[in-house]
Amino acid sequence: MSEILLVRHGETTWSASRRHTSYTDLELTPDGERQSRALAGVLVGRRFVRVLSSPRARARTTAQLAGLTVDELDEDLAEWNYGEYEGRTTVDIHSDDPRWNIWTDGCPGGETPAQIGERIDRLLDRVTPLLDRGSVALVGHAHSLRVVGARWIGLPPSGGGKLRLDTATVSVLGYEHGRRVILRWNGG
Repeated sequence: MSEILLVRHGETTWSASRRHTSYTDLELTPDGERQSRALAGVLVGRRFVRVLSSPRARARTTAQLAGLTVDELDEDLAEWNYGEYEGRTTVDIHSDDPRWNIWTDGCPGGETPAQIGERIDRLLDRVTPLLDRGSVALVGHAHSLRVVGARWIGLPPSGGGKLRLDTATVSVLGYEHGRRVILRWNGG
């Protein structure tokens, strides 16, 4: 049965230090490159009717090192726009606003949960019909892919807050008895 594979990019200096990274275009660290090459073993033997990637270098490089041929760069796969919180850690943000929660508050000057939800719904509306022909791979980022997982199973964007997603992991979305389910999450 056809599936959607979610591939999170490998480590960057900012992901290693837990800094929010959306529009800043960082390269992978040497560890991130190693992690991405290791994904090839997880993806071996898989065929995809379509491989979409975020346009950010960290996602494109991960796809290449994992042995995927990207068919299309898709801005809807870009990371949640952190606006004024770009480059900051959650701990740092909490020093200014102890109650801040990206899943309910969004980011000043960036995206709200509703906005990223609309963007991810657009993406899913485009890729879901492709499953009639085979599996699809989406290469992207932690928060946006977590929203993909949440929206796939009918949760609001805030449901992504319950789905931890590490660097260089593969998660699998699919069906069970005709219902959308998460088949595997945060795997290596």
